[in-house]
Amino acid sequence: MEKVAEGVWQLRGDARKAMNIFFLEDGDGVVQFDAGTKPMTRKARAAAERLGGLKRIVLGHAHPDHRGTAPALGAPVYCHPDEVPYAENPDWRWDYLDLSQLPALSRLIYPFLMRRWDGGAVKIDGTLEEGDEVAGFEVVHFPGHAPGLIGLWRESDRLALVSDVVYLLDTTRRLGRPLPEGEASVPHPAWSWDHAQAKESVRKLAALEPRTVCTGHEKPLRGENLRETLERAAEKF
Repeated sequence: MEKVAEGVWQLRGDARKAMNIFFLEDGDGVVQFDAGTKPMTRKARAAAERLGGLKRIVLGHAHPDHRGTAPALGAPVYCHPDEVPYAENPDWRWDYLDLSQLPALSRLIYPFLMRRWDGGAVKIDGTLEEGDEVAGFEVVHFPGHAPGLIGLWRESDRLALVSDVVYLLDTTRRLGRPLPEGEASVPHPAWSWDHAQAKESVRKLAALEPRTVCTGHEKPLRGENLRETLERAAEKF
């Protein structure tokens, strides 16, 4: 686990340590943003305990590699209203996923990985919409990759926690490989509910002009000119 900003810690785990969970200081405990994969459950529980205890979990979205620990941690879980039916569905094979767009090897390996990563259906205790507040961050709705994908924005240090609004890895290859340092990409259309909307959400993120972007996978993207990087990312696929 690494402190990536004031009051924010990143837990990396699972395959190549490319799966991320974030903990946000909230009074005498923490809020968990994104839930990573099921194999990360033990480490997520231990991390939350070290930071004072887990108050609630906020799902950036409900894909299997982002809801994996949520059912087992015993904390109330929140997500966007549009994501509730997916979070509470035990079957991860959403109607909008189209893995046929991926290379042959990826089409074979990802279903296995999804089953391994998924913790199953999540009971949702409450919902969050754009403009709501979470541990000093503002909720921002970034639909596209998933209908109810949300991120968290902190104006004071221009920090964005964005789940899968952008990728810092290439998921068309087995397990994904990091993109060159300083590059980002809109998620591949195979994974997206609405690919055109996903591109607009990347542009929406770019317009915030963040200095640090913490994503669902890999290390944070940092820089003083990330707007241009993110605008280019919207055109990758």
